[in-house]
Amino acid sequence: MPQLALLLTTVVWGATFPATKAALEQITPLSFLFLRFFLGLLLVFAVLFLSRRTLTRDAAMLRMSLIASLWLFLGYVLQTVGLHLTTASNSAFITVLYVVFVPLYLRRLSAHTWISNGIALLGLWLLVKPTASANLGDLLTLGSAAAFAAHMVCLEQYTRTTDAVSLFAWQLVMMTVAMLGAMWWEQPTAAMFEPSRVLLLGLGVTGILATGAFAVQMWAQQLLPAQQVALLFAVEPAIAAWLAWYFLGEHLDAQGWFGSAMILGGVLFGSRVPGEMAQASPQSVIVRSEGR
Repeated sequence: MPQLALLLTTVVWGATFPATKAALEQITPLSFLFLRFFLGLLLVFAVLFLSRRTLTRDAAMLRMSLIASLWLFLGYVLQTVGLHLTTASNSAFITVLYVVFVPLYLRRLSAHTWISNGIALLGLWLLVKPTASANLGDLLTLGSAAAFAAHMVCLEQYTRTTDAVSLFAWQLVMMTVAMLGAMWWEQPTAAMFEPSRVLLLGLGVTGILATGAFAVQMWAQQLLPAQQVALLFAVEPAIAAWLAWYFLGEHLDAQGWFGSAMILGGVLFGSRVPGEMAQASPQSVIVRSEGR
């Protein structure tokens, strides 16, 4: 069930916020992103090599991969740099504003969509309690939300018209190359790359687990409309808060519990979007068969 699979990936996405925040105390944002995507690239290509899976390399595939990668690159750079300049709670709340951008881009403006999104966003506000004042980090994070929304819209279309496995792999290649070029702008020092416990943990969460979560998203977007994917991802901060409460003993007050319940309610309410469920084309069925 793609909805359940996406909800499970939110556990990983939620863990990337504190893992990245901690790693940025040692390494600059773009350098960390290069290591993250390079590690994910090595992992994916090792799996492809062992499974003897070849990639599609025609012009259409490379064009779609480039467009999707440009939005993904912009999203990650703005989010990571923004996270370095703002609080984790503000970053979590503003990033999830992609639930607003996606239906706007697609012009799927039904009352059902906006009610479910509104419930989830209000719950998120109550849960994370972001500060009312805005700074540069918040504005950069807002830009990342718009970019991530554009990436989701691209994946909805592209995963139905081409080989999703190749699209996934080429995005990792392009993201790694782009981050390699971008990181030199920061002029990183050798000390930043010291394999400390914090850096290795951050790379494990973002480079390995998050790469797997990205693969699940690619698969799920062959079956679900982009606005539903965005809404399902809105539960990410709630899951992160629940895990911190259960495993770390962090305090979650009544407002936080109520807010997380509202997020879950908004997601459940929007899990069936009348008249907007994307239909898999015959070509997308072929694509999924080839990916097994």
